[in-house]
Amino acid sequence: MTAYEKLQSAYEAEVDFRPFFSVEPLSSREFREQRINLPDYTAIIFSSRHTIDAYFKLAEELRFKVPETMKYFCTTELVAMYLQKHIVYRKRKIFYGDGTPASVVALIGPKHKDEKFLVTKSAGANAEAITSKLAAAGLEYAEADLVKSVTEDLKDLNINAYDIVALYNPADVKSLFENFPSFKQGSIKFVGYGKSIVPAMEEAGLTIDIKGPTPEAPSVARAIELYLENNK
Repeated sequence: MTAYEKLQSAYEAEVDFRPFFSVEPLSSREFREQRINLPDYTAIIFSSRHTIDAYFKLAEELRFKVPETMKYFCTTELVAMYLQKHIVYRKRKIFYGDGTPASVVALIGPKHKDEKFLVTKSAGANAEAITSKLAAAGLEYAEADLVKSVTEDLKDLNINAYDIVALYNPADVKSLFENFPSFKQGSIKFVGYGKSIVPAMEEAGLTIDIKGPTPEAPSVARAIELYLENNK
């Protein structure tokens, strides 16, 4: 039984899954506006599979043949393994951390300090968590937006029919108000999952009733379960 099935069984809860936005790669025209020249970089930092797909798509569109000498630094093993979709996986050129910016910078260390790094991210995302550490280590780097968040059409959704709504990304907040400009929270309880979502929700005037992840609630389902347990 999955965590959400448990919610449905134990609390007779109805659970719907509806993405508020999608992730799309930037076009080559949009990318060029950043004045980033892909051949200038000898190492690249990835934190998601979306940016990996976008990077190789852009390289093809811009007729840049990614050299076999390129070094890849990934935030997690899962992200690193995804590189197999695009390149022959060579462990000596692919490195991955434990999900934290510090672990990635530690991988670079003195051995790779002379590389020129490209930090990939989503448009509008804040990469300061890792760029501040790269700067402190005296490493040469640039940031590049490779993907963008595109609001999904939710006009058919009756948002006020829900008692609890879980948001994960600032793009969720943007989508909420683009689809429902006159939205008022009312009695809806919001789950804010992740550090980046909190300031976005607070800025939008939304009250966060359930926060995660926490040691007690490492997932959204568990956070909701604890909330329901404490508010029977």
